[in-house]
Amino acid sequence: MTSFDDKQQTVVEHTENIKCTSCGGNTEYNPESKGLKCPFCGHERPIEATYDHTVELDFESAGNSRNHVWQEEKRVFQCQNCGAESVLDANVVADFCSFCGSSHISVTEKEAGIQPGLLIPFQISQEQALDKFRVWIKGHFFAPTQLKKTYRLHKISGAYLPYWTYDSHTESHYVVRVGNYYYETVTRTVFEDGKPRQVTEQVQKIRWHQESGNYREFFDDVLIKASSTVEPKLLQKVQPFQLTSLTDYKLEYMSGFFAERYQTSLQQGFLEAQDVMRNGITRGIEQTVPGDIVQVVSLSTDYTDITYKHILLPIWISSFQFNQKVYQFIVNGQTGKVSGNYPLSIMKIVLVSISVLIVLLIVYLFLES
Repeated sequence: MTSFDDKQQTVVEHTENIKCTSCGGNTEYNPESKGLKCPFCGHERPIEATYDHTVELDFESAGNSRNHVWQEEKRVFQCQNCGAESVLDANVVADFCSFCGSSHISVTEKEAGIQPGLLIPFQISQEQALDKFRVWIKGHFFAPTQLKKTYRLHKISGAYLPYWTYDSHTESHYVVRVGNYYYETVTRTVFEDGKPRQVTEQVQKIRWHQESGNYREFFDDVLIKASSTVEPKLLQKVQPFQLTSLTDYKLEYMSGFFAERYQTSLQQGFLEAQDVMRNGITRGIEQTVPGDIVQVVSLSTDYTDITYKHILLPIWISSFQFNQKVYQFIVNGQTGKVSGNYPLSIMKIVLVSISVLIVLLIVYLFLES
């Protein structure tokens, strides 16, 4: 007997109040029809996807223009349990955290911050996300057999996670250590049947020298996660997102979903982007400078014409309880890829280990016979 009730446990709180033109109820964004749907009368209204905000914003002037801030009045709710900050419409009251399910949340004095310019709308519905979770949890052999019957699913929520993307021209001055192979003929003595014999062979050696120079590269849309709420390993397993589906941020896409406030600032995000770019520059230099081995000794880089975008990417997030312990899982709201934590059956692991040892022992005895 399964211990969860889909209707009771999978409520998604409304984050925006967009009224139905037919009955006046609150509509929700429907990932299947890609429009607004009223859960009360079933009336649907399409959303026209636009692409006007694909333009890059100037990094140096961020925050000095009205184009950089939320156009609608927002409030920020902070979870006292996991620290997540959700951006909600001013007239909406949140009663649980969409990331950990806690009811210990409160309004903060923080501003909503820089408004996202683009997002990927949800393409996986809540029911599809639940179906994918059921398939996922049944597909793990090393999970306890009883888990598939007695787990309790908590609320599943659709959440938009914040990301930054950065563009930058770079010009780097480098010093590299270059090694080129050469070969020397070496004679040595070997013994065959107790008798010495002289043999010659080619021995590879490396001749090193140092060089310096300049390297230029343009980086486009370096993606940096601005959320620290979701476990990085889980999020990495459901990537990538298909960024070609980015469309203009619209209030309608938020109806029935949450947007997390970025926890990594625009400036801190660029520092992380610089690490990504620096790795790319290092690889570029190593591939450009002639030599069998190229090692970057020092690197100094200037970043110019820096631009950015603030984007939102969709995930379904929830957790399930088994033996009084909670395990988190997420579903990519665009592709449907699933990732999560789950308990392991020690008994199954021991039995498999013993079986493997027995097989190895049988193979060994067969080869020895």
